[in-house]
Amino acid sequence: MSSVDSQQRVLSGMRPTGKLHLGHYHGVLKNWVKLQHEFECFFFVADWHALTTDYEDPSKIEQSTWDMVIDWLAAGVNPGSSTMFIQSQVPEHAELHLLLSMITPLGWLERVPTFKDQQEKLREKDLATYGFLGYPLLQSADILIYRAGKVPVGADQVSHVEITREIARRFNHIYGREPGFEEQAEGAIVKMGKKNAKLYRTLKKRYQEEGDLEALETARALLKEQQNISLGDRERLYGYIEGGGKVILPEPQPLLTPESKMPGLDGQKMSKSYNNTIGLREEPDTVVQKIRTMQTDPQRVRRTDPGEPEKCPVWEMHKIYSDAETREWVQNGCRSAGIGCLDCKKPVMDAIVEEQRPLHERAREYESNPDLVHSILQEGREHARDAARDTLEEVREAMGLQYR
Repeated sequence: MSSVDSQQRVLSGMRPTGKLHLGHYHGVLKNWVKLQHEFECFFFVADWHALTTDYEDPSKIEQSTWDMVIDWLAAGVNPGSSTMFIQSQVPEHAELHLLLSMITPLGWLERVPTFKDQQEKLREKDLATYGFLGYPLLQSADILIYRAGKVPVGADQVSHVEITREIARRFNHIYGREPGFEEQAEGAIVKMGKKNAKLYRTLKKRYQEEGDLEALETARALLKEQQNISLGDRERLYGYIEGGGKVILPEPQPLLTPESKMPGLDGQKMSKSYNNTIGLREEPDTVVQKIRTMQTDPQRVRRTDPGEPEKCPVWEMHKIYSDAETREWVQNGCRSAGIGCLDCKKPVMDAIVEEQRPLHERAREYESNPDLVHSILQEGREHARDAARDTLEEVREAMGLQYR
């Protein structure tokens, strides 16, 4: 598994919080559905992560897991195009977490921005635990065990990918320089043939002396094409050009996803903690009722009062669900009092009910057949474990733990 191959591998996970809402659908799941056709995707239920903050009451984790996975499947995440599994069923995550903890400075974990943010937000919980302090490292192990080159995150989560990059860099620096590394790397260059060897040396010089990133990418592409060097030699040459050792754990890159614009029923961000959600599989009658009772522009006390769409939470939903013509109709009708608030809400109700129709249809198949969901996760677990074992074998060998 080379660092270039890793660029085709994506990893993403979600804590098991139960049934999902439209904020999850627009913010995460639609992106997963797109990515599964472009990359080799691993999507997992982060049940160990749930324990870092909810260890006192784990009773809801199992049911929440099944509900959430059915939502994934209903949204179009396809087990034929991606690997879906439960984190705790792949014990290699825990072993890599333990091994990486041997080399990770405490200060790195304490400075992760979300560490202090979560402590502030969850003051009612006792988070003075080893597990909570170490959760960014567990996230790093989740990524590095699959040598995933891309991790879809929002802007507020980039720091988690950055600490993963630092840990991978530190690991490769400590364990990637096996005895005779430079001699083996030079020997591998010769095996490439005179022309390719000369090109590699030129690109290496340009990157190391001038910081030319284009030269680095060209060199990586050159190495990927080589048929006459071993996988081990290729990995050494990746590390050699970057000025380090053999790349055992490739550094992942954040794959920035657009922030979800899905507003809640009160105009704030849609969130269970605000009690302002529409479920991913909400019944049509309930969707209609929730939208009908949404607050609108407080200036529109009577039907004949003109309003301002920008002050109305329903307008934020029109931005997601309505075409330009409907949005213009809303703007003009609201400001002139030509339409009432229920008139304005109807296109949004219809659009959400229509959007959810195929989700309900797909979900019914899995709700009526729990064994199918279990078998999907079992298959995903086996595939995930195969990939994780490959990584762990190299990690153990590099750390002197491969006993024969």
